[in-house]
Amino acid sequence: MNGPEDTTSQTRVSGTQVRHDDTGPVLVQHRLRLRVVDGPDKGIEKEIESPRVGIGAAPLNDVVLTDRLVSRHHCEIVVRDTRYFLRDLGSTNGTFLNETRIVEALLTPGARLRVGRSEIVFEPKKRWERLEESEEEQFGGMVGCSPSMRSLFGLLARVARSDLSVVILGETGTGKELAARAIHDGSVRSAGPFVVVDCGAVSETLVEAEIFGHEKGAFTGADRARPGAFEAAQGGTVFLDEIGDLSLDLQPKLLRVLEQREVKRLGANMPVEVDVRIVCATHRQLGQMVEQGKFREDLYYRLAEVVVEIPPLRDRPEDIELITRRIIEQEAKNTSVVKGVSAETLAALRSRSWPGNVRELRNVLRRAAALASSETLAPADLQVASPPRSEPPPPDIPAGGAALPPGMEQMPIKDARERWNAVLEKEYLGRLMQFCRDDIERAAQIADIHYKSLRRLLRQHGMLE
Repeated sequence: MNGPEDTTSQTRVSGTQVRHDDTGPVLVQHRLRLRVVDGPDKGIEKEIESPRVGIGAAPLNDVVLTDRLVSRHHCEIVVRDTRYFLRDLGSTNGTFLNETRIVEALLTPGARLRVGRSEIVFEPKKRWERLEESEEEQFGGMVGCSPSMRSLFGLLARVARSDLSVVILGETGTGKELAARAIHDGSVRSAGPFVVVDCGAVSETLVEAEIFGHEKGAFTGADRARPGAFEAAQGGTVFLDEIGDLSLDLQPKLLRVLEQREVKRLGANMPVEVDVRIVCATHRQLGQMVEQGKFREDLYYRLAEVVVEIPPLRDRPEDIELITRRIIEQEAKNTSVVKGVSAETLAALRSRSWPGNVRELRNVLRRAAALASSETLAPADLQVASPPRSEPPPPDIPAGGAALPPGMEQMPIKDARERWNAVLEKEYLGRLMQFCRDDIERAAQIADIHYKSLRRLLRQHGMLE
């Protein structure tokens, strides 16, 4: 089919993999032909469908060269905002475009690039595919009949069959992890592992070890070697939850793994090649974080080959009845006496704004079904929680704050900072939960972290079983 008109707007995505016009989303497939016209590998011709192509001597590159002057991960071609760029990846002998050594440069059709003794001709192609709304009311564990969800299901189903990196945006409770798992289950990697990493964990060492793995003795408490998420997910998918919480110190390390397709455990000397797909999720707006300098632009473009956003439940009230009936059906299998929902109950559910989205709706329904005495869920059954209370004033913080841990003056500053941070963190969490009357979801919103991360912190400090 022909490409869309120039008036087509690009939204929620880098690299133009998904574009939106007045008739809906369009998937733009980038097909690159690379011909080696000079050098030891003269005659090699590759046609690759991807917004990113790696060139080098390592086997996991898209174009593998035997040229001894070519580095393992020499350079790459990437798509940004409908244009193609050539990037050197820190090669030993450099990357040249039209006889000029470059770090990054714009590529035009027919351009000739030289790596080592090899000359390669670049010939891009594009193919547009109109994405239709799904006829299904479910994609994986996600449920919805609204136009926005049917459009999302159609997009996710098509994206799942590719190997593109995906960023899933959405408020807390919208089902980002369900979407990530459905993408994995619908991909050619479905037989491989699906490994989840929560980047919202506050301990930077913990997150780094979870992602990259570690050798025995790499840090305090590392009593044995352990593979990281990338090694564990070999041949499958790594799901980086709350990627927006990843520290700026760890972002270049993650970028290096994605560029070189190899990972080195903490404390290890040699890297390990990895073949995984990346799916990320966050409740933050990564585009704004890039503009504010809180998230690396190069990492964003690496991860955000496709960006999808799950709409909040308040924007699709027509989905509430379908979701409610599915949840009640599931609860009925779990010995609940409730078999159905009254029209009045559905009206009451539709009247709520659901700031916690589908997760909040599910929690309300499960609680109501567990305590209901009849087979039909009534509006009165929804009022099982304590009525809202006026918010208490924030607790006063005494001058000087919490007491400093003893012996800090004898510690290196790094150790002293960790000890102090632990004391401050516990004090903060205690006051936060007191202020929120132990409402973890509300506390997570105030703390601006994922509720899973808050639960983990509370458990670490012995404040939650």
